[in-house]
Amino acid sequence: MNAISRPGNPSRRHLLASASAALGAFTLGFRIPLPGEAAAQTGAPASAPAAAPTSAEVNAWVVVKPDDTIVIRIARSEMGQGTLTGLAQLVAEELECDWAKVTTEYPTPGQNLARGRVWGNMSTGGSRGIRESQDYVRKGGAAARMMLVQAAANAWSVPAGECRAAASIVTHMPSGRTTTFGRVAEAAGRLPVPTDVPLKNPADWKVAGQPVLRLDTAAKLNGSQVYGMDLQLPGMLNAAIHACPVFGGKVRSVDSAAAEAMPGVKRVLRVGDNAVAVVADTWWRAKTALDAVNITWDEGEHAAASSAGFAEVLRSALDAPQAAVGNRAGDAAAAIAAAPRKVEAVYSYPHQNHACMEVMNATAVWTPERCEVWTPTQNGEAAHAVAAEASGLPPARCEVHKFHLGGGFGRRAAVHDWVRQAVEIAKQMPGTPVKLVWTREEDMLQGRFHPITMCRMTAGLGAQGNLAGLHMRLAGQSIIAGMFPQNIRDGRDPLVFQGLNASSNEADIGYTIPNLLIDHAMRNPHVPPGFWRGVNLNQNTIYLECFLDELAHAAGKDPLEFRRALMANHPKHLAVLNAVAERAGWGTPAAPVDGQPVFRGLSQTHGFGSYVAACAEVSVSEAGVLKIHRIVAATDPGHAVNPQQIAAQVEGSFVYGLSAALYGECTVKDGRIEQTNFDSYQVLRMDEMPKVETIVLPTGGFWGGVGEPTIAVAAPAVLNAIFAATGKRVRDLPLKNTSLRRT
Repeated sequence: MNAISRPGNPSRRHLLASASAALGAFTLGFRIPLPGEAAAQTGAPASAPAAAPTSAEVNAWVVVKPDDTIVIRIARSEMGQGTLTGLAQLVAEELECDWAKVTTEYPTPGQNLARGRVWGNMSTGGSRGIRESQDYVRKGGAAARMMLVQAAANAWSVPAGECRAAASIVTHMPSGRTTTFGRVAEAAGRLPVPTDVPLKNPADWKVAGQPVLRLDTAAKLNGSQVYGMDLQLPGMLNAAIHACPVFGGKVRSVDSAAAEAMPGVKRVLRVGDNAVAVVADTWWRAKTALDAVNITWDEGEHAAASSAGFAEVLRSALDAPQAAVGNRAGDAAAAIAAAPRKVEAVYSYPHQNHACMEVMNATAVWTPERCEVWTPTQNGEAAHAVAAEASGLPPARCEVHKFHLGGGFGRRAAVHDWVRQAVEIAKQMPGTPVKLVWTREEDMLQGRFHPITMCRMTAGLGAQGNLAGLHMRLAGQSIIAGMFPQNIRDGRDPLVFQGLNASSNEADIGYTIPNLLIDHAMRNPHVPPGFWRGVNLNQNTIYLECFLDELAHAAGKDPLEFRRALMANHPKHLAVLNAVAERAGWGTPAAPVDGQPVFRGLSQTHGFGSYVAACAEVSVSEAGVLKIHRIVAATDPGHAVNPQQIAAQVEGSFVYGLSAALYGECTVKDGRIEQTNFDSYQVLRMDEMPKVETIVLPTGGFWGGVGEPTIAVAAPAVLNAIFAATGKRVRDLPLKNTSLRRT
C-alpha cells in the first residue's frame, strides 16, 4: 500500500526504508496486512498487542488510530486529478470526522480480491473515479459513523439515538458526555456492519462541496512522495528494454556479446517475442549496455506503413457505402438535397501520444511461490491480472502495490504491457527484485495512441439560414476494436459517437436537428489505439462545433444565436454555453491587447456525464503569430465535490487540449512512430498558457466527470476564434502545420 503523506508525515527516506521493509517481509514468506484485515477476512474481532494500542479498522473504508488520526482507504488511483481528496471528502462527510486529522492509503488489488472486492472497482479512467464510487464510499463513511456512535452508546449504556458524532467526537446529547473516535474504534470494529445506511442530502454537506486543500500536495512539494521510479529495495537490479519499433514486429536475432562484457551487466534477456532487456546494477548501465546490443528485427507486414497511407484509406472511407449508424433522425440525405444551399467540409485529427511525464515503470520480484509488483497504475486490478498471467501463478499468490502516478491520461489504464515485461524479466531472475524503467524514446515508440480519424460534414441550409439537415461521416480508428474487439457488434463501436449520441446520460449531442445522420466507417491502421484523455469527445467536438461555426457564417448569423436556435430542447447544454458567453462579454467587442485586436470563439459539448462550454479570446498578428489570451469555461458536473479542484482540472485539461491542438501529432514512417521525445513532440509552454476563468454550475441530480470533458472544448473554441480573427478555417490539426499569416 502507498500511504499518502501530509505535513509532518515521514520523510522520503523513511518511506523508501518502509518499502525496503515490505520486501523483507516478502522474502521471509509473509505479508503485512492492513490493520484488522485478517480479522475482517475471518470474521473474528480485530485484536491489538497487549503492549500498546494500535490502529483499529472500523470497516473497509475507515481505520482510526489511537491519536484520532483517520485513515481513509482509497481504491481509485491518484494521478494529479484530485480523486483521492474528493473521495476522502465524501467518506469524511458521512463519517463526521475532523478533516484536519484525515490521511489516506491505498488498499491493494490482492486484498480486494481476498475480501470479496469490498472496495469495488479500482479502475480510474473515464472521469469515473468519483462519480461511479460516490454512493458506496459515502455509505462506507456513514456505516463507520453509525458503528462508532453505537460503540460509544454501548459503553455508556444509552440508546444510540441519543448520541451524535461531529469532528471525530461522539457526544451523548442528554448528559453532555463525550468520547473520541480513537477510544471507541476497536469496539466499533467488532460490531456488525449496518446494511440500512441513509446518506446526507448534498445540501447539508460541510466537508464535501467545499474547496478544501488537496491531501497529496504537500508530499509532492517537499519531496517525500515516492513514485514508482523512486522505489529502492534491497538487492534490487535495474532493467532497460527495447521492443520492436514497428508494431507487430518481432526479434529475429540478438548479438549481446559486447553488452554482456560491460561493467555491472548481469543478464541480457529476451522478453516475449518482440523485446530485449538488459539487467544491470544501475539503470544507466543497463540502458548503455542495451544500446550496445545488436538486435535484428523481423518488422513484419507493417514495415512500410505510413501516415500518408493511412490518410488515403480514411479519405476513401468517407465515400464508403457501408457505415455503422450512431445517430439518425428524419431523412438527412433528402433534406440536404432539397435545401437551397449546401455546405461541406472535411476535418481530420492525428494520432497523439499520452506522453506522461513519468515513463512506464514497474518493479517485480518472482519466486515459484509468489509474485509482487510495485507500479503506478490507473487500474490496480488490471495490473494484478496481468501480473498473475505473466507470472504463471494464481491471482491469490500475486500482489500489486500502487503508487501515485506521474501522469496517466489513459495510458496506464487498460493496457499494462510494462507490467507484463517486468514480471517476465523477474521470472527469469527468481528471488531478485528488478526495476524496469522505459526510456523516453521507448515510451514514445510503444504508446497506445489517440485514434486517427477524419470527418466529412455535409449540411443543407434553408431559405432563412436554418439548418435543415446534417450528415456527419466519421472515418477512422476504433479504440474498442483495438483493445476490446469482442465488444464490437455488427461493425459498430458505440464509443466512436461520444458527444454525438441521440440521448445519453453520458455524452449526447446538444442540438435538435430535424434531419440528421451520423455514421462511422471503421478503418484500423496497425498503430495500437488507446484511451487518450477525453477519448473520442475531443475530435467529435472539434468537428461539430467548428462546422456549426461554418454554418453560422454561411447563414450570415451570429454563432451564439445560431446555436441557441437548435438548443431549446437541451437546457443544460444551453446553460453552460450562455454562462461562458455572458462572462466573456459575447456581443461586445473584446479590448485589444498590445495593440492587437482580440476575437472570440465558442464551443460546447456533453461528455463523461458533464455539460461543458468554453469561450476563447485570441489575437493573430499580421505575421501569423497566435496568442490565446483568455478562455472562459463553464462546467455542470451535477454535484461539485471540490470546486477548487474542478477549477484546477479545467485549467489542466486546457493545457492538455491546447498542447494537442497546437502541436500534438504522431506520424508514422516505415511502420514506426517518428516522434521520440519532447523535441519532436512539443507541449504547451508556460508563456503560451492563457488565463482561464472557470464557472462551476452544479445543478445537482446527477454525477458527472471533471478530469476529461472540458479538454474537448478548448480546441474548437480557439479554432473558431482564429477564424473570427483571420477568416481562415483550420480543419486539420495540429495548428503548427498551418500558416496563419495574413496574405
